[in-house]
Amino acid sequence: MATDTQLDLNTVLPEALDEKDACVRRLTAGLQAREGVMSAHVKEGEAAAQLCVHFEPDVISLQRIRELALSLGARIDSGFGHLSLAVDGVSRPARAQLLEQRLRDAPGIAEAHVSPTGSVAVEYFADQTSDQAIVDLLERFGTPPRTGRPRAAEGLEDGAVAAAAPEAEAHEKHEKHEDHDHKHGGIFGERSELIFAVLCALTLATGFLLGLSPAVPDGVSTALYIAAYFFGGYYTLKEAIQTVMAKRFEIDFLMLVAAAGAAVLGDLAEGALLLALFSIGHALESYAMGRARRAIQALAELAPATAIVRRGGAEQEIPVGQLRIGDTVIIKPNTRIPSDGFVTVGRSSVDQAAVTGESIPVDKAPLAPRAPRGEKDIPAESRIYAGTVNGPGVLEIEVTRLSKDSTLARVVRMVSEAQAQTSPTQQFTDRFQRVFVPAVLTLVVVLLFAGFVIDEPFSATLYRALSVLVAASPCALAISTPSAVLSGLARAARGGLLIKGGGPLENLGTLRAIAFDKTGTLTEGKPEMTDVEPAGGVKESELLSVALAVESQSDHPLAAAIVNAARARLDGTPLLKAGAVTSITGRGVSALIEGEEIHIGKQLLFSEIDGAQLTREITETTARLEASGRTTMVVRRGTRYLGVLGLMDTPRASAEPVVARLRQAGIRHMIMLSGDNQTVADAVAGQLGLDEARGDLLPEDKVKAVIELRTREHKVAMVGDGVNDAPAMANATVGIAMGAAGSDVAMETADVALMGDDLERLPFAVSLSRKSSQIIRQNLWASLGIVAILIPATITGAVGIGLAVVIHEGSTLLVVANALRLLVYREPKNNP
Repeated sequence: MATDTQLDLNTVLPEALDEKDACVRRLTAGLQAREGVMSAHVKEGEAAAQLCVHFEPDVISLQRIRELALSLGARIDSGFGHLSLAVDGVSRPARAQLLEQRLRDAPGIAEAHVSPTGSVAVEYFADQTSDQAIVDLLERFGTPPRTGRPRAAEGLEDGAVAAAAPEAEAHEKHEKHEDHDHKHGGIFGERSELIFAVLCALTLATGFLLGLSPAVPDGVSTALYIAAYFFGGYYTLKEAIQTVMAKRFEIDFLMLVAAAGAAVLGDLAEGALLLALFSIGHALESYAMGRARRAIQALAELAPATAIVRRGGAEQEIPVGQLRIGDTVIIKPNTRIPSDGFVTVGRSSVDQAAVTGESIPVDKAPLAPRAPRGEKDIPAESRIYAGTVNGPGVLEIEVTRLSKDSTLARVVRMVSEAQAQTSPTQQFTDRFQRVFVPAVLTLVVVLLFAGFVIDEPFSATLYRALSVLVAASPCALAISTPSAVLSGLARAARGGLLIKGGGPLENLGTLRAIAFDKTGTLTEGKPEMTDVEPAGGVKESELLSVALAVESQSDHPLAAAIVNAARARLDGTPLLKAGAVTSITGRGVSALIEGEEIHIGKQLLFSEIDGAQLTREITETTARLEASGRTTMVVRRGTRYLGVLGLMDTPRASAEPVVARLRQAGIRHMIMLSGDNQTVADAVAGQLGLDEARGDLLPEDKVKAVIELRTREHKVAMVGDGVNDAPAMANATVGIAMGAAGSDVAMETADVALMGDDLERLPFAVSLSRKSSQIIRQNLWASLGIVAILIPATITGAVGIGLAVVIHEGSTLLVVANALRLLVYREPKNNP
């Protein structure tokens, strides 16, 4: 009897770009070739892709399946290279699709993804080609890399992104390719296409105006129209030739056929108008993509080019790329910080908005001399990020990361890679165009034979067919989704959010349920003493003095919370001295004060040791505090019970208003998942206004809860810290990590990363994604709707070529302008 198992695809193939890439295809084919394996595929609909293997347990064991999968995955990874870089010469979806196909057709390349802003991700067979060979190929295609060093997944530059390469090398590469870039851009450089479009419009307008005067020979207008054809058709013809040679029929080809047909009919003015508007539309598409690209590139330019470093007792200014881990860097007031690190000397406030999205500057103080200096141990008040802006004070920081590995560089790299990921809507539009364009060409050919059905001259039939050709060209559809997705990604990056592609952007905007981890996400992650309940006749000062004397000699987290709160409340009160402090594992602690035995611990402790039994008052107080979610510590001095202390991992101040804002944003079900007991979980959830709380959960229980919620709600997001909650986040539709600026794991595992350790960015992430999804839908329906109206209108002759061109290009401008609104999007101000 056959059975099946599921393996995390990211574990088997860590370097896979997505579940559809060539590595995955080779993996499933390799598994299916094994005796006993019936089929292997990637399970559809999973947020974290699962490799599903159907096998016969009598022939091959489950353990052997897992061993084979891991072994094949390792061999495939070693045989595959992965390259990510940014190129010039790609500024529109059509060009991106053409370059993508040309790369896929090249020898040794298994898969390629290209975004309209020029981000390229390539998979290749390492024994057939190399990263340098691919760079050379891109240069031959007229799309050279923007900087000299690409990023390969096997470890080249240790994961550095091309956009974050040292400035000196980028300059050197620019000089090397200066002539080539000029040649690629044209005689006017990068703006050649825009200038040609303007010249086309000017010559067309001049020819039309001169044609109105009987004193001007017709040949002058004709010559100007021909010039308009040249300027408007030059770049369109170049692209059309490339696409046809690649066996693709794109919009450019349709436009050229329509313009040529108009010329055959002797209507040069309409053909020139078509080319003028189409070329201007192309230029505006490039402008829209350039806006999104520049918004992302601006992140890479936040870090300064040089740093003042102290070496050998002397200060010197060096390029940021030459900084070494452990260097001491001096940060002057009101200057940008060049590297990640921590403060060793000085105090100041730092504007971290560019990295974490925090709206107000954060106070920074030196790390204590004996404090742990591992990256995970550095507190937020001492941690520094490259690209942030120092305030009024002078700081000295110790470098903890090289410039190419800084948080800022990783954000730039991941945003660049995210651009090359195709969103679900974009996949639909790509599939639609592949069917639609040939269908349009077939329809036009059929319409050419309309003269056999209706009585009209062939010129009228041809005119109608050409009008349909113009009306049916899906320019607006091609630009509608990528322009919105890229604008959304750029706006998110500016707001302290890292969204890894159009898929998470769209999914986050359509989900209705969110699951939260409790500790460190909804709460501060450290306990605080919230309640002091003296027993009858006992002064609060005595209770706190005894607790402070004993707990100050313990290193337990609860002890630290008691000590901090007791010191604050006992300001000026003489302190007691405790001796013979002994820990009672899992129960509490004992000590001696002034010859009296002291016990502090859980209620259970006092039923297990000798001495006075718990009083009814202490029992009732303990029950009341625990019912409200507190962890309780009973204090007994000799035979007297002094009272009960209540401790709690307190909710973040922002948690309750964030939950309210999420509810206003349309999230209808919010659940908290916690490893704490159910009573504590219920108390916190009730305080914050959550719908449900589940306590006593192990990591695997959180995964089950997320899968159950996703089944019930169709889509669910999981918010956690990116480390302990990584399995649950991986099984959610969208995994959201907090505090990702300080955590490699959080940035790598999450679909969406809140760079700052603050929930405040979460409602913005949801509202931005909702707005992005709304604009994508608007663009999609607008572009398809206009085509659906124009086609029958041109078939019936109600709309001619001229009006079809105006409406056609107007729809392109409409969707581009609509998408660019995301670059200036601001979260609505709600009053929960």
